[in-house]
Amino acid sequence: MTYFIDAWLDRPQPYLRIINRLTGHVCLKVEGEELEQLREQGALDMQELSSPEPSLIKAKIRQLFFLCCAQATTAHT
Repeated sequence: MTYFIDAWLDRPQPYLRIINRLTGHVCLKVEGEELEQLREQGALDMQELSSPEPSLIKAKIRQLFFLCCAQATTAHT
């Protein structure tokens, strides 16, 4: 699958979305407190997200999926 990152992090209500390039489906949307937690953990770094190296971006997307799933699981237990 191919994804693209739609992020607007320097606005009053920042967000980050990972979208399936083929279907347009939003696979992951992070905003508010959850986004701030990722920043504080060091998991969200704009330099990494804007890298020209596809393998680095792929690794970052995978990491964000895992972290968000883990946070959602922890929040519901």
